[in-house]
Amino acid sequence: MAEDRSDAIIVTCTAPVNIAVIKYWGKRDEELILPINSSLSVTLHQDQLKTITTAAISRDFKEDRIWLNSKEEKIDHPRLQSCFREIRRLARKRNSDNKGPSLHLNLSHKVHIASVNNFPTAAGLASSAAGYACLVYTLAKLYGVEGELSAIARQGSGSACRSMYGGFVQWIMGKSAEGMDSIAQQVAPETHWPELRILILVVSSEKKSVGSTAGMQTSVETSLLLKYRAERIVPERMKEMIDCISQRDFAKFGELTMKDSNQFHATCLDTFPPIFYLNDISKRIITLVHQYNAYYRETKVGYTFDAGPNAVIYTLEHNISEFVEVLKYFFPPECNGEPFVKGLSFESISLSGNITASIGMEPCPGGIQYIISTKPGPGPQLVNNADLHLLGLDGLLKKTSYTLSSSSESERTSV
Repeated sequence: MAEDRSDAIIVTCTAPVNIAVIKYWGKRDEELILPINSSLSVTLHQDQLKTITTAAISRDFKEDRIWLNSKEEKIDHPRLQSCFREIRRLARKRNSDNKGPSLHLNLSHKVHIASVNNFPTAAGLASSAAGYACLVYTLAKLYGVEGELSAIARQGSGSACRSMYGGFVQWIMGKSAEGMDSIAQQVAPETHWPELRILILVVSSEKKSVGSTAGMQTSVETSLLLKYRAERIVPERMKEMIDCISQRDFAKFGELTMKDSNQFHATCLDTFPPIFYLNDISKRIITLVHQYNAYYRETKVGYTFDAGPNAVIYTLEHNISEFVEVLKYFFPPECNGEPFVKGLSFESISLSGNITASIGMEPCPGGIQYIISTKPGPGPQLVNNADLHLLGLDGLLKKTSYTLSSSSESERTSV
């Protein structure tokens, strides 16, 4: 809900994180952020993971300002400016077309923005996707802009376009040089597959030696496998994945998710010099998943890894209790006073010795720092409680009870 007092108009919104099951890696246009292949992701539920953004506009503000995770940052970043420019352009067009109330005065006023994440940077999640999706959605609400917004969010962070929708979302690569057809579309809403569950296994909080943006550029320049993947493999996989989701076929969904993750990391190894995002714990998790599935002789669990060592696990609700116990057995948690499993709750059960014996791995204490449990969720939301605004009527940062991340949204990029 917009708050309008003392000439200040304030809007607060939230937006979700998304995790790709068909990966985006590589751009054909760096400035417009146009990908070399289409991709598909699952939007995570905002009850566990989200970005919160407040935007305020007033004639009393002297300049545009932005605070990211409680720290004021420069607002002249080209990607930020692209989002501002496009939203304001659409607002001017809306005024000139006489669609809705006049905002001519507001368009000349300055804007203050504050944005925080309710998840820690240590989770290794793509805060850039949620951050830019939330920025674009909030600015659109502030200026009264409606319609297709994913192409604008894409210009902030490529994968942000997928966070503009809930459930299962594809980012269509498009063919236009201007990028007008490179947009996100919802494949199915979050209610389509209510049994699907997601576990984020936080393995490491160390900064990556090769950032995603630099890694993509090097892969595009040097990896023949990446070119083959984009042209020959991904188009068919997109069709297969959409079909799996439509039919709620978890066995095929899980297998295809794992294969695409593996191929993405193979392209990183095929890059010259090679890029190593997985570590030894990542590889142990991969082995564990395959051994677990082999025990049941079916794909009950699937993994995917973005550009980092932390695993994202997909499974169904009736499997989650047992698989979490398997994770606890083979990666005994360290006693540090913090809960090992956070987020969506589930029933605790006793683990059969037959499973652990069949898997046959040596336990690795402390290998997984903690787990976030969640499920598919909705797209961006308007916050109707003015008490949750991050900015006051003076346009300055308020104290907030949200859990803050310690790094800016630009530091993490999803694939």
